Amino acid sequence: MSAPSRILVDGVHGAGKSTLAARLAERLGVPWYPVDDLLWQPGWVEVPVAQQRSRIEEICRRDRWILDGTYHGWRDVPLARADLVIGLDYPRWCSFRRLLRRTLRRLATGEEICNGNRESLGSVLSRDSILVWHVTAFGRARRRMRAWQRDPSGPPVLLFDSPEALDRWLAGPHGW
Repeated sequence: MSAPSRILVDGVHGAGKSTLAARLAERLGVPWYPVDDLLWQPGWVEVPVAQQRSRIEEICRRDRWILDGTYHGWRDVPLARADLVIGLDYPRWCSFRRLLRRTLRRLATGEEICNGNRESLGSVLSRDSILVWHVTAFGRARRRMRAWQRDPSGPPVLLFDSPEALDRWLAGPHGW
């Protein structure tokens, strides 16, 4: 089996999409395009959806790419071109624990996320908090990934229900 060259990694906030995308990019030599860099300008100003879509279309026209997430305004674009979708379908407690740990680390270190943006105590405690997004988006993300897996007209979808299952697959003999 040849290695896929257009990969979409999806899952809820905090599941490890970016970590997996970076790992696959290194392993396969395929360029990774962090979605947050394409969606957010400095000061947490969201890029207009039409511009996001244009950026994603330009990337997805290429022969090789990895994206670490999707957004409703352009989700169809990478799905139409992906060779493989990897869904991180972890239990809520697992992904929330990972997200909380990452958020606390970023608050403590001031780690840059994208385009100069950082998490702040105010952003974490706000109505638009990434923690709130996790709670409100969890069910939708899970249903979406599972629907993609059932859709015979779409790309192949591998769903992993735990970090351990993903690690076993990554260590396995899948041919690439």
